[in-house]
Amino acid sequence: MKSLLSIVAVAAALAAAAPVSAQTTLRASHQFPGGQGDPRDEMVQIIAREVAAANVGLTIQVFPSSSLYKAKEQWGAVTRGQLDMAAFPLDYASGRVPQFSATLMPGLVRNYDHAQRLNKSDFMKDIKALVEKSGAIVIADAWLAGGFASKKNCITSPDTIKGQVIRAAGPAFEQMLAAAGASISSMPSSEIYTAMQTGVLDATNTSNDSFVSYRIYEQVKCLTAPGENALWFMYEPVIMSKKVYEGLKPEQQQAIMAAAKKAEEYFIGESRKGEQKMIDTFTKAGVEVVSMSPEDFNAWMEVAKTSSYKNFAEKVKGGEELLNKALAVK
Repeated sequence: MKSLLSIVAVAAALAAAAPVSAQTTLRASHQFPGGQGDPRDEMVQIIAREVAAANVGLTIQVFPSSSLYKAKEQWGAVTRGQLDMAAFPLDYASGRVPQFSATLMPGLVRNYDHAQRLNKSDFMKDIKALVEKSGAIVIADAWLAGGFASKKNCITSPDTIKGQVIRAAGPAFEQMLAAAGASISSMPSSEIYTAMQTGVLDATNTSNDSFVSYRIYEQVKCLTAPGENALWFMYEPVIMSKKVYEGLKPEQQQAIMAAAKKAEEYFIGESRKGEQKMIDTFTKAGVEVVSMSPEDFNAWMEVAKTSSYKNFAEKVKGGEELLNKALAVK
């Protein structure tokens, strides 16, 4: 009996001393093509690889191409804690949090250096506070430049959009384009190709990377690249469920944040290369490539001020103050 008790005691002691091998698996979702060089996919893959290498009992499984959640379903899933992580165009959630449409406001961000300065501003502090209040946290910032493409004609000055059905990504751009005489059809970027193929769309706004990843060059005659007068910049961060993040061990949280920092640094470098990659790809496909002149940009901003900017300031709670904070960043 004594020896049996000794065996039980030894076994219990060994069990207590044994390393815990439990592995937590998180699910990360995004709408962008996987394994094809899209930097938004690679950004999430970097986080997954770095977290695995940290050996903190955490695995991140990445689901690209809307294979787990549709593009616009991700926000609700993350904020409810049903989805752990997502690379997500924040403006897609502006139907629930109207202030988010400021992150795709015409002409608000002029270039990538300006975007980096904006990340450190009171404007972004307010945006991130709204993200957190909704049940998510931003773990990595990402801004993408974008432009226009059309099956009909080159889009430069506001009068060149009249009569075209265009996808614009968010409310602020939709209001500006409608004021210039366009018809609007709303959809995520993952649906642009089919909509153009089937005649639903004549034209589109989207990011440099989406123009390439979704092969929009197969459907259009002319591309308007951002150039020196970028009208279109979109905030597409990597977000995480606040509930899930707070439920992790401190060393797991640290591993995620360290990985996210590496991913953000990678993205800053890659995003700047995106425009030239897009121009080269479209040119090779036989698509005409143009950019807006300063006069074109200013003409669009006059339309924006009387439509999207005015509407945001008047109808969105705290809208005018939020815009002023953003415009204060030079």
